[in-house]
Amino acid sequence: MSAPVVAARGLSAGYGGREIWGGATFDIEEGEFVAVLGPNGAGKSTLLKMLLGLIRPMAGSLEVLGEVPRRGNPAIGYVPQARTYETETAFRGVDLVRLGVDGTRWGPGRILGTRQAGESVRAAIEAVGASSYASRRLGQMSGGERQRLFLAQALAAEPRLLLLDEPLANLDLRNQSAMAELVGSLASSRGLTVVLVAHDVNPLRDLVDRVCYVAARGIEIGRPDEVITTPVLSRLYGAPVEVLVDSRNRRFVVGIDEELAHPHSHGAAEEGEE
Repeated sequence: MSAPVVAARGLSAGYGGREIWGGATFDIEEGEFVAVLGPNGAGKSTLLKMLLGLIRPMAGSLEVLGEVPRRGNPAIGYVPQARTYETETAFRGVDLVRLGVDGTRWGPGRILGTRQAGESVRAAIEAVGASSYASRRLGQMSGGERQRLFLAQALAAEPRLLLLDEPLANLDLRNQSAMAELVGSLASSRGLTVVLVAHDVNPLRDLVDRVCYVAARGIEIGRPDEVITTPVLSRLYGAPVEVLVDSRNRRFVVGIDEELAHPHSHGAAEEGEE
């Protein structure tokens, strides 16, 4: 068997000497699609920053693609949390995607020839279905359209590992499903390993291989039906919770105060995105 893409042993994370989670031991294998779940402030995005080499572990060890994580690794594609743009900004979708091949703080840090860069940009835009609007200004696009272009930017350098920080946030249900299916399709066709942070497992439940649940008492990784259960989440939260499963195999967590709860439901749709 090949070496795991991510190997964590006794991993702990925190800021200013304060641990937010610890004792995590797990592997993510090549080609896996893993969703990172948990309540706000639990340290989901912190895990991505550690994989990107932006922060160091408080304790334990972490290897990504066989080495200690480092900034600007061209084998890692990264989609950050959604941003807003002023409508008058001149920055176009194609300009955003080009940063993925010309070198950015997240990108490969190398300059490609103009022709090769152009071909890489076009291929990435086509792969996410954004050719019809990539020449428009970012501020004139919907959130769903911008997310596709951020995904194209991450794909432009042909990474082996794709990290996505809440790409489904602020999308309506239709666009959540479309984005989730697009990521799953690209991962399968390109042989990518995917680690995706999300607030809700349900749009992803038919796509992910495993979930990594982050909460105050630690991290648990496994299949959704193994992890998102009453006993496991009660232990991770340190409080009694209940997981309900409906006839469509959607999972809902109840019994925790709203500010601490991870809903695991579609819930009310955010403002519609096209």
